Amino acid sequence: MLDENTHYLLLRALEENPDLSQRDLAKKLGISLGKVNYCLNALVEKGSLKINNFRNNNNKLAYAYLLTPRGIEQKTRMTVEFLQNKMREYESLKAEIEALQREAEQQDQVSRQS
Repeated sequence: MLDENTHYLLLRALEENPDLSQRDLAKKLGISLGKVNYCLNALVEKGSLKINNFRNNNNKLAYAYLLTPRGIEQKTRMTVEFLQNKMREYESLKAEIEALQREAEQQDQVSRQS
């Protein structure tokens, strides 16, 4: 259930804003609250994430999710992999767009000759 993409997106979101609630994370990432909870626990077990709890102003228990040095290292590695995947996707889409443009131009030339 902890796929690499979700792992990366959680680490990235928490690095930017460690005090996001699980509900906020679920909304931000477009995944279920249950999946966020499961993934956070898996990241803690892997040593990528540390959870600190404290009392907030409304006298409720709140949490801060902090990346460990291992979590920062994993996020850095995953950022490079994520970027490489996106570059491959971009190149593939670029080639497909160019092929479609050539096809449209050829069809336009044929229709003009008719």
